[in-house]
Amino acid sequence: MEKIKKLRKLIKKFNIDGYLVPKNDEYFLEYLKVDRDRLRFITNFTGSFGFSIILQKKNYLFVDGRYSQQAERESGKNFKIVTIPKKMPHQILKKNLRLGYDPKLFNENKLNLFLSKTESKLVSIQDNLIDLINAKKINNTKKEKIFFLDKKQAGETQLSKMSKIKEKLKKDKFDFILITAPENLCWLLNLRGSGSEFSPIANGYLIINNSGKSYLFLKDTGQKRLIEKKVKGISVLGVEKIHEFLRKVRNKKIRIDSHTCSIFFKRLINSKNKVVEKIDYTYYLKAQKNKTEIINFRKSHIYDGAALTKFIIWVKKNFNTKRLTEISAEKKLLTFRKKNKCFFSSSFPSISASGPNGSIIHYRANKHTNRKLKNGDIYLIDSGGQYKFGTTDVTRTISLNNSSKNIKRIFTKVLQGHIAVDTFELKEKTTGNDIDKVARKPLNSIKLDYPHGTGHGVGYFLNVHEGPQAITKKNRVKLKEGMVLSNEPGYYLNKKFGIRIENLISVRRNKSKLRFETLTLAPIDKDLIDKKSLKQKEINWINEYHKNVFKKLRKFIDKSEMDAFRLLCSNI
Repeated sequence: MEKIKKLRKLIKKFNIDGYLVPKNDEYFLEYLKVDRDRLRFITNFTGSFGFSIILQKKNYLFVDGRYSQQAERESGKNFKIVTIPKKMPHQILKKNLRLGYDPKLFNENKLNLFLSKTESKLVSIQDNLIDLINAKKINNTKKEKIFFLDKKQAGETQLSKMSKIKEKLKKDKFDFILITAPENLCWLLNLRGSGSEFSPIANGYLIINNSGKSYLFLKDTGQKRLIEKKVKGISVLGVEKIHEFLRKVRNKKIRIDSHTCSIFFKRLINSKNKVVEKIDYTYYLKAQKNKTEIINFRKSHIYDGAALTKFIIWVKKNFNTKRLTEISAEKKLLTFRKKNKCFFSSSFPSISASGPNGSIIHYRANKHTNRKLKNGDIYLIDSGGQYKFGTTDVTRTISLNNSSKNIKRIFTKVLQGHIAVDTFELKEKTTGNDIDKVARKPLNSIKLDYPHGTGHGVGYFLNVHEGPQAITKKNRVKLKEGMVLSNEPGYYLNKKFGIRIENLISVRRNKSKLRFETLTLAPIDKDLIDKKSLKQKEINWINEYHKNVFKKLRKFIDKSEMDAFRLLCSNI
């Protein structure tokens, strides 16, 4: 592979044994525009998580369980695929290697997580070696549109949000905080932009002083005057100015984010200041959605549910008579969503997977893998939308006249796990770790499981994946009122099929008790349910859920769709 040959020449030139390539760019975004995706450039891997170590004679691509099959398919020809945490880099790498990396693309947390136990030496290189061999340089001059949310959309003013951060800084005796996650500065300033394909963020950094002026460093300063007018006490500068600004800072106590502050920035300020690396306060503030955000979340799910329900009706009606493929079906769903004037974009790349492709957890259909939707298969569609008042993420597994008793049995176990999450009795100290165990129990009873978390946090018209809350084996963040998460147990049989049922849920306080409220509104395919293995309370949950779906969506359903809609929402 010509790219790797060129990279190896540079590896030799810089007197190192290998080079680290992460998925993220300098803003640590999950979903990158193609021209900013260095890992994809060198490996052909299109997934949202991974990193590569390229040595003089061997190449490694490290991914988690969601991407093992996909990575093998896309990159297996030139890279050894390693699934973490089953196997970690220190178990593979030889001793005393010199591994080069770009300090602008790594934070210490990430390097320590993957490479702390190796006996290799990490060598910081200011030039990005991938950029040096990529003829299509990253376009840093491209304009990014910026717009503001009003109070009816955001529920809280910029001044109020910034004041909360300043109070925390004073309490913890910090002079200022460096906010390096674009989604955090966007939430704080009620600002949105076009900096990512699937998330309405504006790329940049924010410095908030405990008193006095704060500074916003943006990639695109074309609306400097508007921003400074809208947000009192803030000065807008070009993103390239932050290096010069930080070099001049002295004798300050500074808080930086352990998730997204690069080693480059940390080194820039560490020698002349006291630097404390902790999670950015903003993550916890924006995780608890306010009343306006929750109301708007519900609205976005009604509109999104109508689009998805129309799509389900269309698929079931047409898959046997028209030549539907994974790609044409995905495009049709996007067409349904786009009919709503408040639709902004997809919230992530849709997973449109039929038959064996469904076993690839984060599958992305392309011209080489695109399958026809065939009679007898099951079809998994995981997709979401960005609306100007909310973010959605929903998965449905649809029967294409499938008659397999084994698939019904497994689908029903997945559904039971989904119901167990939704009906979990929350307490003040409940964490995602507590719930994850319950979600897996029905599948575990037949010695099955799934290699991903049960749920992730979701942003408000921001990133579809946001923490700190999650429903996973290791997450111990307490679930609090206003938090929004996904509920998505599943099962995947390699090269055979995939099953996943996903709704978004919010933590709601009812009098003195916390409980989950289901936000997502779309039928769950009853053709795949084995009613005999359900308990009565589970049957009641399914019937009540579909009753609510019918009530909330019926006004959006056309006469030609109504019979099919009634059938989808009828009692089991």
